[in-house]
Amino acid sequence: MTETKPLVGPIVAAAHLADGGMPALSEMEFALTVLGNGFQRWMVRCMGAAGLQGLAPLDVLILHATNHRGREKTLADICMMYNIEDTHVVAYALKKLEGFGLIETGRRGKEKTVKVTEEGAAACQRYREVREALLVSSIKGLKFDDAEVSGIAALMRALSGQYDQAARGAASL
Repeated sequence: MTETKPLVGPIVAAAHLADGGMPALSEMEFALTVLGNGFQRWMVRCMGAAGLQGLAPLDVLILHATNHRGREKTLADICMMYNIEDTHVVAYALKKLEGFGLIETGRRGKEKTVKVTEEGAAACQRYREVREALLVSSIKGLKFDDAEVSGIAALMRALSGQYDQAARGAASL
């Protein structure tokens, strides 16, 4: 009996990369790219539906990070949390959020800190309400197992470390 080749191979954006030693990684990369773009579009539209127009995806993430647990954060804290290397990008987003009145700055010793304002916390709460109504309810209808979703998130975090290590290796070539 001859083995028949599937009509469609792995779903990838770059077949020349999928021809290597781990085609599943190319599948993951394509899915991550598509998911990332969809997630960024969602964040902007959800925040718009919550009443705040004009924020970029990173601005929305940083607003939520600043609101996280109600504690003040530093630029370094936020960069570390999201694995962002270009601190000036975060600094620009913080300045933008401050201009919108969503965060305020302070000091902890010599370090500049940021914390969410009441208006910023209210925007995060409205975002949460829209998210629950439109996204969470829809995804719950798909009957995904919470433990499986958490497992995928753990895999993605582990892969991020592998990409960071590979990036350090590539920088040394």
